[in-house]
Amino acid sequence: MAEAVAESAEAPAAVRHAEEVMGTVFSFDVRGGDPDAVRAALDEAVAGLHRVDEVFSTYREDSQVSRLAREEIGVAECDPEVAEVLELAAEAERVSDGWFSARYRGRLDPTGIVKGWSAERAARSLRQVAGVRGVSVNGGGDVQMFGAPEPTRAWRVGIADPLRPGGLAAVISAAGVAELAVATSGTAERGAHIVDPRTAKSAVTDLVAVTVVGPRLTWVDCWATAAFAMGSRAGLAWLESLPGVEGLLITAGDEVRCTGGLAARLG
Repeated sequence: MAEAVAESAEAPAAVRHAEEVMGTVFSFDVRGGDPDAVRAALDEAVAGLHRVDEVFSTYREDSQVSRLAREEIGVAECDPEVAEVLELAAEAERVSDGWFSARYRGRLDPTGIVKGWSAERAARSLRQVAGVRGVSVNGGGDVQMFGAPEPTRAWRVGIADPLRPGGLAAVISAAGVAELAVATSGTAERGAHIVDPRTAKSAVTDLVAVTVVGPRLTWVDCWATAAFAMGSRAGLAWLESLPGVEGLLITAGDEVRCTGGLAARLG
């Protein structure tokens, strides 16, 4: 779980909104731009999230993904976003050597990539509004940030300590970068929900949480899930091999392991 925050009494007026969708809460914080234009774009972004939920939800029998899983329709009969997401999921599976999968216990289920992808897409749409200089979209604890809340302050993201409720394991700073995303996978919030694609059973590792940092939430959300399933040793080595990606891994024994470049992002 993470939350982007900006700390300054001089920060410009912000347009903020929280929306319940996809079984979680998406929080928006937009800095700069004409407030009316920002609110109009925010309405469109929120409507887009609800449309994504309608199309991709595996809990809805009539969703396109549910019908696709039952082979009632083909990809060509779905909205274009379905093909886009499935292609992204296939790329994530290739890069992770199969540790990320768009299937859950043998059934088509791309929801492991959908939340990060949709939050990133919403943030990018808000970034395009004239005059906007900072955007943060938090989708259930995974955050996509662009720009800055003000010229002298950067977005900062607190990473919840999975072993100490209410505490922070680290704070990630977006200083010096135009875009940054932070995603966490683990057992503290949702229990043992991550599946080992090789066995189709719950992943059994020495980890309780993996946080991944990079430019795009679409990918870091996938990489956090894959690295968790790998375990601390293999997961850390794999994250080290990915360009532009950093990670923080916490074991059940309260050991913290980090990629070599993470120190530059700690604020």
